[in-house]
Amino acid sequence: MKKIYVEGDPKLKNTGGVQYSMVVGRFQPFHDGHKWLVNQCLNDGKNVLICIRDIDPNDENPFTSQEVYENVTNELLDLIRDEKVIVMVIPDIESINFGRGVGYDVIEHFPPDEIKNISATKIREQMKKDGKI
Repeated sequence: MKKIYVEGDPKLKNTGGVQYSMVVGRFQPFHDGHKWLVNQCLNDGKNVLICIRDIDPNDENPFTSQEVYENVTNELLDLIRDEKVIVMVIPDIESINFGRGVGYDVIEHFPPDEIKNISATKIREQMKKDGKI
């Protein structure tokens, strides 16, 4: 499986304490593709910080950030209890930026087709048909 990996400056990396791999998204809804990404980090022996973008609900993003928080928390409750995952709401972001010499890595994961082809839009459409939203 392919990853784009930009290694942070090893001199600036935290050598003690607990660290987390950050996953940022809307999670409208939290689905198997999101779980796959979380599991990639966990399978690498890393803890995961899930950051939910605080956006105003609309037709394409029907859930409030609090509803998303509750959905993700319910889905990953055991991992949260084991302190492998933390879930939080963050202000909406327009970009993620870093300068030279950062003390962390930046990793892009490329999922297999069966995961890549999961569509939150199609999931929401089915949820609407089923009266779930």
